[in-house]
Amino acid sequence: MSNISKDESSKHLFLNSVIGFLGVLLLILLVALFSRILYPRIVTDRIQEDPSLISEVIQLEVLNGCGITGIATRFTDKLREYGFDVVETGNYDHFDVSKTFIISRSGQMENAYRVADALGVSHQQVLREQAPEYYLDVTLIIGSDYQSLNLH
Repeated sequence: MSNISKDESSKHLFLNSVIGFLGVLLLILLVALFSRILYPRIVTDRIQEDPSLISEVIQLEVLNGCGITGIATRFTDKLREYGFDVVETGNYDHFDVSKTFIISRSGQMENAYRVADALGVSHQQVLREQAPEYYLDVTLIIGSDYQSLNLH
């Protein structure tokens, strides 16, 4: 008789432990549910539909492709007056570029077209060459036709 009572007692202990564990689990789930309702998750994804909301400032580099001393600096000053953010100037790979061209680095052609329109460069001289290692929007390579561009 005492063996049966011991078995029943151990069964009750096991069932009480399971009920206690499930009760604690239910309490945790209810707290998580109410905290999610009271404090909703903040979405941190970038807006893909309208990239103009991310940044209105166009960052670009100006490279001398014609070999005229100081030409990149002259264009840098003028582009900054137009409101562009020139982050780097320098020389192109070679100095025999005949026609000025613009490279869209971010893939947003609108930014490259805005630079082209400001300088009077044809949209046919705008290329797309996305490069994630570049942290700028546009590269301007000044060619030998720099005197025909809008610097005034």
